[in-house]
This record gives sequence, structure tokens and C-alpha cells, in this order.
Amino acid sequence: MKFLISFLLRKVPRKYIQLVNGPVLRVIGFFLQGNKYTCPIINKSYRKFLPYGRINPRPNALCPGSLSLERHRLLWLFLKAKTPFFENPIHFLHIAPEQCFMKPFERIHGDGYITADLESPLAKVKMDVHQIPFDENTFDAVMCNHVMEHVEDDIKAMREIYRVLKPGGWAIMQVPFFHPLDEATFEDKSITDPREREKVYGQDDHVRLYGKDYPKRIRKAGFTVTEDTFANSLTDQEIVRYALPRDEIIYFCEKR
Repeated sequence: MKFLISFLLRKVPRKYIQLVNGPVLRVIGFFLQGNKYTCPIINKSYRKFLPYGRINPRPNALCPGSLSLERHRLLWLFLKAKTPFFENPIHFLHIAPEQCFMKPFERIHGDGYITADLESPLAKVKMDVHQIPFDENTFDAVMCNHVMEHVEDDIKAMREIYRVLKPGGWAIMQVPFFHPLDEATFEDKSITDPREREKVYGQDDHVRLYGKDYPKRIRKAGFTVTEDTFANSLTDQEIVRYALPRDEIIYFCEKR
């Protein structure tokens, strides 16, 4: 299973995987039913989750029912515990929407929930994050996870997100980190070969490797940033039960 998932993630474009992974994984999930691990997004339990990753798949990472990964389950719990996200409908832009979130978010926010992506067949709006096709001060909140490592100009993309947010609005913009972290983000536009990019950045479609200066880059776009160590507030039992990352910092970005 690890080899198959690694092969598919590396060789098949994401937009094609998105069209078929839901039904296939739910069938697999039927045979993984149990009560050891629980996905808080769908409140369903399994005896184990599936492995996930391009090179060395992480064990117990992918929930076959919701399609959530560790970081998604942590974000779900964070939104419930530390924001009013689930209380009332808001105008919410979800860039590169994760499948595990789309149905529950739409149930909550209805027509105010806008999904956008350059390629995804599941998104409502086809959009380049460098040029967001909405007026300034449009959205109450924006989510854009694991995108900035792919784009040509991440600061410009962050500024666009800042522009379309209402004053007082907030955004969550997570990126992957590879430890140990360097002080500064590394990027070299001369590296264009996919194999070399995978070697340097960890993935062949990444264009930078983020360092400890990531929150500074967000602030450069105009945001006030809170580096929230929410996972530390959870019990060891919750970390294990929900299969969560222990060291993920949530970057909560506000337009003051």
C-alpha cells in the first residue's frame, strides 16, 4: 500500500487523483473499520488510517472516509476551539480546497463559501492566486494551505489574499517544513529540472524551501501573524486518537 500511494502521488497529477480518490478510498475504509483512531471531521473511527507521502509515506496519516491528513484534522480542531468559524455563515474563500473540508464547509457557509484553484476540477472558480478575481475587502476569511511553496511569487500571492480580506478578517496559510529548518527560506529560480527540484525542495513542483523566516514573509504582505502552538494544548490521548502532528505551528494571519 505504501509503494502504491507513493507511486500515484509522484506520477499522477493531483487534478486526476481528485476525481477518483474519494470512492476508491471509501471502499478501502470499509475494511479498516474499528475504534482505535477517529477523524474529527466526520466523527468516524477506524482500526488504522492509511499511509501517505511521496517518498517515505507516513504511517497512519490518511483517513479513508474524509480524505483528511494529520494537518487537516488539527486545523479542524483549531477552528472549532479558537475561532467562531462554525457559529455563523461567513464569506469564505478556500484556495486549493482540500476535499476533506469542502462538504462540511459548504454546509456551514452555503453560497458564501467559494472554492478556487488554477487546475482542480472540484473548485468553483478557476483562479491564479497571483491575481485573485475579487474586489478588495470581500471575504471574512481565507484558507490557503500548502500552496505558497508552488507559486512563482509567494509575497505577491499573500498580498492578494490580504487585499481581498475585509478589515478584521483572517487567513490561515500553512506550508510544509523540512527539519532541521534553515534561518532563511531558500529558493533558486535556476532550478527547473523536476528531479533536481525534488532533491532540493522535497517535491518536483515546489519552488522554495521555507525556513524560520516564514512568519516574517507573511508580515511583509501586511498581516499580523500569531504563531499558534495549538497542538500543545491537546492531551497525548487526543494527539494519538486523532493522529495529529505534534509540532505543527498554525499561522493565524489577521488583517487589522
